[in-house]
Amino acid sequence: MMGWMAPLRHRSAKMVVVGDHQEREPSMTEITTIGLDLAKKVIQVHGADETGAAVLRKRLRRSEVLAFFTSLPRCLIGMEACATAHHWARELIAVGHEVRLLPPQYVKAYVKRNKNDLADAEAICEAVKRPSMRFVPVKTSEQQSALMMHRARDLLVRQRTMLVNALRGHLAELGLIQAQGLHRVAGLTAIVMDDTDERVPRMARQVLKVIAGQIGELQGRIAALEAQILAWHKSNPVSQRLATIPGRSLQPRSWQRLQIQACSTVVGSLPPGSGSCRDRIPPEAGQSWVGSASGVTAISDVCWSVARTQCCLGRKRPRPTPG
Repeated sequence: MMGWMAPLRHRSAKMVVVGDHQEREPSMTEITTIGLDLAKKVIQVHGADETGAAVLRKRLRRSEVLAFFTSLPRCLIGMEACATAHHWARELIAVGHEVRLLPPQYVKAYVKRNKNDLADAEAICEAVKRPSMRFVPVKTSEQQSALMMHRARDLLVRQRTMLVNALRGHLAELGLIQAQGLHRVAGLTAIVMDDTDERVPRMARQVLKVIAGQIGELQGRIAALEAQILAWHKSNPVSQRLATIPGRSLQPRSWQRLQIQACSTVVGSLPPGSGSCRDRIPPEAGQSWVGSASGVTAISDVCWSVARTQCCLGRKRPRPTPG
């Protein structure tokens, strides 16, 4: 019995092997735009060419970022304006790249699928090329240092408020009430520190002395920071210009010393579309802030918000009456 045999036409068929189907590594010269998704340990990189096609997807550790971008030809790099973004922007600019920071809320619309590092990096790479996109100016280390002074002071002020409220609440349980105002806390502190005052039990006095001592320490640290802010303001011409905006006088009571927000250091001649809030500058301050025809001077959203709440009167413009 003979076995089955394939037809002659099948046996004479030839197999053709195409060698061009092998994947090739993307050339670094093809990368024109990169989206970086920043994180604490691992940074996701998404690279695209001139047509927008993805040519690079890579995960880098923090220690590998600078070495990777140093060997890369000059390209456009986009990042969300989040923690450590200004630091990485300065480092990448130093090695010759063009860096743009995007507000995170503007990148969200370009995320295609579930939110993850790879999708975020791809969305950043797509958003940074949009002609109508607004960007955040990169802060220098000096500007960030000035902001740290004010944020540290704000933190200490909040802590002082918490301690004062705790002291008032505990003494109120003992029937000791004092009028509102930070300057009136000294009366409560004197009662706590007076060991002969029998209105405060001995056990409670030991606890309240700890709170009163912390309030005193914070007062000294806040005063030291305010002196540092005053010295910085006197040496910063941009901060002094901010204090001269018409209709924006300094608070005479809440700040006994002159305090100007460090955000004013970002005031400068910014190109159109840089994400500044030119619409928030009062009209009467236009002449004092437009320095030249080549650039538009403006204050960023964060700068104007913080400056208005802490070193200015902060009067809002009245809303127009409907009709």
